[in-house]
Amino acid sequence: MIGDICGRPGRRLVRALLPELRRQHGADLVVANGENSAGGVGITADVAEEILQAGVDVLTGGNHTWHNREAYALLDGHPRLLRPANYPAGAPGRGALTMDTSAGRIGILNLQGRVFMGELDDPFRTADEQVESLRRETPVILVDFHAEATSEKIAMGWHLDGRVSAVIGTHTHVQTADERILPQGTAYITDVGMTGPRDGIIGMDRQSILEHFLTGLPVRFTVARGAVQLNGVALEVDGDGRARHIERIQVVRGAVE
Repeated sequence: MIGDICGRPGRRLVRALLPELRRQHGADLVVANGENSAGGVGITADVAEEILQAGVDVLTGGNHTWHNREAYALLDGHPRLLRPANYPAGAPGRGALTMDTSAGRIGILNLQGRVFMGELDDPFRTADEQVESLRRETPVILVDFHAEATSEKIAMGWHLDGRVSAVIGTHTHVQTADERILPQGTAYITDVGMTGPRDGIIGMDRQSILEHFLTGLPVRFTVARGAVQLNGVALEVDGDGRARHIERIQVVRGAVE
């Protein structure tokens, strides 16, 4: 699982590093959060295709998925793109899917938190419904929980322990150091981190964000330049869905052309 891809620098780093990372970890499936992949906010058809061509199998989303209007039709028609499942009925796209891989069928579920995030359907009850449905097809299930509050993410980890293979937090762009296997066999990390500019502020140009904090006035955020990082986790999961190992990944490089 690759953390939130931020703009062109993040996409280029994925393209440069993913083939070797797949080989190194023997990955049967690669999932990445793509809600900030187009210009630092949102996703487009061209950007989604670029990331998938780089070797990502499934793209998940979050609250910024909707920034570009073309994402609405894209989500409705693309078989490998997800948005959080707990958006109200009638929202474009879907929140869960299964993929057949060399290791068997794997389920992927995308959820979004509500604390500091806006009013959506309950992610915990949505998780119950979606996991029950996915487990009819496979016990191996990865959950991308796109949320702000650490408490809400940790709560989801415990709520789903033993029912899914992994609960991976996204959204804050800051990789946490609390990866573990919960008692019933679910791999967990509060936030997998960000793939993109390292020396900005969560991927964006730091001068404009500092100006916003210092003046309180609205400013135009742009993707930062310079050194880049790829954040992710490698998961090892048994056929019964129980996680055996979770390993944080952090690779830092100079600017990628």
